[in-house]
Amino acid sequence: MVSIGCDPCTVVTRSLWARCAAATAVALSATASAANLGQIGPVFEITEQHAIQYMIERLGKMEKSGELARLERETQDRARKAVAEPTPVAGLSETFKTRTYYYDPTVTVPENIVDGTGRVLVPAGFRKNPLEVFSLSKHLLFFDARDERQVGYARRLIDHYKGRVTPILVGGSYLDLMKRWDLRVYYDQRGTLSNRFGIKQVPALVTQEGPLLRIDELRVQG
Repeated sequence: MVSIGCDPCTVVTRSLWARCAAATAVALSATASAANLGQIGPVFEITEQHAIQYMIERLGKMEKSGELARLERETQDRARKAVAEPTPVAGLSETFKTRTYYYDPTVTVPENIVDGTGRVLVPAGFRKNPLEVFSLSKHLLFFDARDERQVGYARRLIDHYKGRVTPILVGGSYLDLMKRWDLRVYYDQRGTLSNRFGIKQVPALVTQEGPLLRIDELRVQG
């Protein structure tokens, strides 16, 4: 360190003293921080129960009281009910006024489909109607099994078409109906098909007519 107009020895000496003072201050600060400042107010033992231990004890009490077994039964009952009778499809009503319309199942590829090398297999914008590849072998019949009138009407339609009908529920228990009819019954989970086809009323019969699907929303007869 060099200072203009001062004795070099004096400057070095002062620099050393400054460094020593700084080091001493840091040491004293650390000592003060670690010092025992004494007790301020009363001291109590930590008695809070561990969360996991609390849960274990709580479950033990529930098991002894039978509450745990009851909750398990309720959970199993809800699961069985959800499987046997799924949530009804929202937004549908019984047909009040008959309606017939057509649905075009043609799909459009939104972006290029490529292979591992980047070669385009199917270009974006490509359109294809799946009914050009395969045909709908059976009618699709959507109805609500909670309505016995619809159930009876659906049975008559199935017989009329000599079994060439796929029954699809939008409400009610498909398991109960399969037992009654000894016939495979499906359920429109979350309304996937009825929403895609634009169905608003049931019973509704879906039939292929060439490259299109014809949808008839039918009033219950009889």
